[in-house]
Amino acid sequence: MYTAFMCWLAVGAAFIGLGIYVMLSTKKRAFGFWANAEMFPVEDIKGYNRAVGKLWCAFGTAFVLLGIPLLPGQNEGYIVITILGSLVEAIVVMAIYVTVIERKYRKDK
Repeated sequence: MYTAFMCWLAVGAAFIGLGIYVMLSTKKRAFGFWANAEMFPVEDIKGYNRAVGKLWCAFGTAFVLLGIPLLPGQNEGYIVITILGSLVEAIVVMAIYVTVIERKYRKDK
């Protein structure tokens, strides 16, 4: 009965874990946000990684909270909140990355 929520929780925990890893990383390279995209030159790598890590942690937390409607069961009408909320959340996170983080830390402003 709670299998769907447990899977949803595991994915959210993976996002939070990724965020913590990126925030605490001591590597001298910036972690990319987009899959298979070349990274732009970053002005402050540590600050950039911290900002991206916080973004991933916030995304994971909101993702887990959006999964709460899965607790009663998959045949509930509240699952629409989970589906549409996840889509809106992903769009908002991409917009925040492009308009705030990328603009702030891009070297060639």
